[in-house]
Amino acid sequence: MTLALMALAIAVLLHLRVPVAFAFLGPSLVYMATIGQSTGMSLRHVTNAAASFPLLAVPLFVLLGTLANHAGIAERFFRFALALLARVRGGLGYVSIGTSLAFSWMSGSAVADAAALGKVQIPAMLRHGYSRRFATGVSASSSLVAPVMPPSIPAVIFAGLAAVSTGALFAASVVPAFAIAVGLCIVVYILVRRRETVTSGDFDAHELRESAKGVLLPMLAPVIILGGILGGYFTPTEAAAVGVVFIIVVGLLQRSLSFRGFVDALKDAVTTTAGIMLIVATASLLGYILARERLPQLLTELAFSVTSSPTMFLLLSAIMMLILGTVIDATAILVLVVPILLPIAAQFGVDPIVMGVVLILSLMIGLLTPPVGTVLFVTASVSRTRVGEVFRGTLPFIVPIALIVLVIILVPASVLWLPGVLGL
Repeated sequence: MTLALMALAIAVLLHLRVPVAFAFLGPSLVYMATIGQSTGMSLRHVTNAAASFPLLAVPLFVLLGTLANHAGIAERFFRFALALLARVRGGLGYVSIGTSLAFSWMSGSAVADAAALGKVQIPAMLRHGYSRRFATGVSASSSLVAPVMPPSIPAVIFAGLAAVSTGALFAASVVPAFAIAVGLCIVVYILVRRRETVTSGDFDAHELRESAKGVLLPMLAPVIILGGILGGYFTPTEAAAVGVVFIIVVGLLQRSLSFRGFVDALKDAVTTTAGIMLIVATASLLGYILARERLPQLLTELAFSVTSSPTMFLLLSAIMMLILGTVIDATAILVLVVPILLPIAAQFGVDPIVMGVVLILSLMIGLLTPPVGTVLFVTASVSRTRVGEVFRGTLPFIVPIALIVLVIILVPASVLWLPGVLGL
């Protein structure tokens, strides 16, 4: 009964558009007061959740993405991909996906990707005869590669909560990220092959050479960051710090990062990090309450009463994440459900790395679905398009992402082989 009342209170607050962190914190503080716990004890739970060394990588990776954005690296990747695929029919669709794939090695956030690239990609596609629905749909959908491909911020959060190797989770995420990019390219091919209004550009060897010079240094960033982590030279936190320094050096060498841009990048990083960590902290208090009310034990009994199959458990978990991801922020869901689902997954014999990849991928689809759909709103804002039109544009692209989740559930080895090869 207590949990039902709390769920109702949180639902009402979210419906009233109260920020997620405060929608969690308010009912949680009331609960703690009713059981005789002081406000100080409650706040200690909140602050302890944020005081985590693995989570120190989050602000650094966020800063890495904002610096790359303000240094104009996203635009450089777009220019290079556009020159490379100038004569390919539907090339701008592939350019959007390729640019998102390249920028994902530095951003780690779908929202940052959508904001940085959408304002460049969408106008270019509209000028070349692509429909607004297609342009916004492919731009929004391709941004989902960022939170899957390392350095994935959701992966850092999951690894910290589940006490698993961040490097192993990063390695396990590489194959799904590339698979998403391939799946999106297939959808682009199907959608544009019969559209006579879509035009191609002219190949310019000089433009290709010049644009390639602009991306040579930034392309070293993933080599340094992932190579350092997977090679055992850096922890993820240290790799993020090294990546930040590298991007600053690149921005100075290429004269693309001004002092004002640097300050703006810091401001953006602080704002984004504050939002993430506030959700992590307040959701941890709610998680403590759920554990105190024995919700994990109740869910374990329910899960085993429904099925004894690890595959079915993963499928049900993915469906639950898809549903929750449409109404609640992905970070909040991870903080809430990982401590609950991970012990159940262990009883089913599910590898925590597989569990992490499935949860993250399933949650990312929620970024493209109303009513929360953060990426939908960002894309609609930068393109001045109605949210409903953007959502309809993303629908064909959600299909391959959902199929990839299903493949991982049915064949867990598809994400475990790379960590195994690397000895992680």
